[in-house]
Amino acid sequence: MNNQLKSAGKKSLAVLMAAGILSGNVLTSCKSSKRLNQTQQGGVIGASSGAVIGGIIGNKTGNTALGAILGATVGGAAGAVIGRRMDKQAEEIKRQMPNAQVERVGEGIKVSLGSDILFDVDSYALKPETKQQLIEFAKSLNKYEDTDVRIEGHADATGSDSHNLELSKQRAKAVGSFLESQGVKTSRVDEIGYGEAQPVADNSTEAGRRKNRRVDVAVFANKQLQRDAKDGKIGE
Repeated sequence: MNNQLKSAGKKSLAVLMAAGILSGNVLTSCKSSKRLNQTQQGGVIGASSGAVIGGIIGNKTGNTALGAILGATVGGAAGAVIGRRMDKQAEEIKRQMPNAQVERVGEGIKVSLGSDILFDVDSYALKPETKQQLIEFAKSLNKYEDTDVRIEGHADATGSDSHNLELSKQRAKAVGSFLESQGVKTSRVDEIGYGEAQPVADNSTEAGRRKNRRVDVAVFANKQLQRDAKDGKIGE
């Protein structure tokens, strides 16, 4: 447990460092703006900064959903165009998945679902009542097909490390396989399980463990969309 807390602290520090870099870019580039929305932030972050930030988070936290999104940052006018598309898609996903936490991050979208919403305890079989929301999510992904999707399974610290790792892998795979069954191309989907290695809350409390049992999904521009945005081929 102590090692876990130390690990979580290092990961949090890495994210804070990355956020500091991000904030520095935003404030330096937009001194006249008191508040920037996510699309505007995507416009002022340079591509190299996005890669650096994504790399920091990726190296320190195992290339989490946040790292995947920021690592795909284009920046500039192209990033602003991608950001506007993501704004639209995020609003659609919020309507389609009322039980999910949907966040706009940089030039991407992070969708978090508590595992208790998707699965029964110690199971990786999707609950029938949650499938309809995933069907709607798949429709959105198919509508915006020039994005890639990273699905991450996470567990709390109860049970053995090996059991938690395997369960988180199977849960990520279950979500990915279901989305693929709804027409999302396999080539777009990346699935990974982290077990208990990526906590977002204190595992010593039931409330914290509940938050840690989750599936995170990152949605971000694929290489073709990035190229099209840079070349001005995407309409407003």
